[in-house]
Amino acid sequence: MRPYAVLHLLSMVLMLFAGCMLLPLAFSLGLGDGVHAAYAQAIGVTFFCGIALWWLTRRAGRELRVRDGFLLVSLVWTVLPAFAALPLMMQLPALSFTDAYFEAASGLTASGATVLSGLDHLPPSLNLWRGFMIWLGGMGVIVLAVAIMPLLGVGGSQLFKAETPTPMKDTKLTPRIAETAKGLWLVYVVLTAACGLAYYLAGMTWLDAVMHAFTTLGLGGFSTHDASYAYWNSPRIEAVAIVFMLIAAINFATHFLAWHRRSLRAYRVDPEAKVFLMVVVASVLGIAAYLVWTGVHPDFGTALRYAAFNVVSIATTTGYANTDFNLWPIFAPLFMLFLCSFASCSGSTGSGIKMIRARILFKQVFREFVRIIHPRIYNPVKLSGKPVENNVVFAVLAYAFVYISCIAIFTLVLTLSGADVVTAFSAAVASINNTGPGLGQVGPASNYAVLNDFQTWVCSFAMLLGRLELFTLLLVLTPAFWRK
Repeated sequence: MRPYAVLHLLSMVLMLFAGCMLLPLAFSLGLGDGVHAAYAQAIGVTFFCGIALWWLTRRAGRELRVRDGFLLVSLVWTVLPAFAALPLMMQLPALSFTDAYFEAASGLTASGATVLSGLDHLPPSLNLWRGFMIWLGGMGVIVLAVAIMPLLGVGGSQLFKAETPTPMKDTKLTPRIAETAKGLWLVYVVLTAACGLAYYLAGMTWLDAVMHAFTTLGLGGFSTHDASYAYWNSPRIEAVAIVFMLIAAINFATHFLAWHRRSLRAYRVDPEAKVFLMVVVASVLGIAAYLVWTGVHPDFGTALRYAAFNVVSIATTTGYANTDFNLWPIFAPLFMLFLCSFASCSGSTGSGIKMIRARILFKQVFREFVRIIHPRIYNPVKLSGKPVENNVVFAVLAYAFVYISCIAIFTLVLTLSGADVVTAFSAAVASINNTGPGLGQVGPASNYAVLNDFQTWVCSFAMLLGRLELFTLLLVLTPAFWRK
């Protein structure tokens, strides 16, 4: 381990992050909403800390080893929310550091869970900052840093592997890792611009369109209105959201290849995209029929509208709502929480265990059935016609065990601290899957302000853990990581 080299690179990320705050500062000055002083102070504090840390570690080496990359990614995602919270705390004096950190962590992890109310009356640039945090965190601040750091003479391969989920870790879309990061960001920016334009044409104001384009492509449920999408009550706006949530939940490497090769073949051979779409469509139709059957909506058309929007929103770990689905018969919201655990694709801005791991787990179950009947058979797990190595299958099994264990532990801890079991379980699932709204006291009609400080910190840690796909952060916490 070379902690000084890691801290040196952390200082660069801090200075880069200070530069990201210039966008809401410019909006605040342009709109005259009175928040510019808070942004100026936050930029000053963040940049000063970054330059001071850079000066103290300027003699440290710059080349990263694998373990250095994991440590840097963990530090970035735990430290940045503290600086991202500064504009919130300076503009909203009643907001505690605990709640401000939670809000910022929810933004940067693209969770969309909030402790704020009265969103309709917040200064516009503050809502924009909340959305911009989700947009940055959706693709990953580290991936952006990978594209910039080569200009500073810093290798980014280790960072990219620590930050990006399977199967992108060992797949370079372009010969140079920085070019890969730039390509992914280009696709991300173009899709965000298209989403914002579609929202505007569908009836949003330009400011709402920009903010919700950020949160839609980042798959985080922050909104500028307490009622979320029920504020507009517009099927056209909801249709735009559904389309772009589905796009954002598909592997961005697949989008990049489709654009680069000018062909849709990339989607046909993707081992997740088709299954993801089939699962979501089947779930929407099933929940719509269930809502009609239980008398929640009188006709299938109305049920389909609300089922489509909310099922896609939760399944893709976005967290928007156009109705209080907490009031639906319990099967429907529970099934939606189940979907958010695995539906989105790897390499997307969604979270959960991802569809590719779910497919491997599903195939491994039937592989074991066949092995029991035919002990000597050679029956490898296959994806897209290609065998998956056993070490990958074992890694997925270990990941699934850790994932389930974390949900159980967080649920028990939240229950022990006083939360009812529905609130505790749904908050644990929603936090670790970076989904946002849960059930019970943290349902879509409420927010996480009902939690006490201890519970808020538990959910903050769960969001960070889920955003870094469990192993990245847990690995740093193990004694073996720090041994020579």
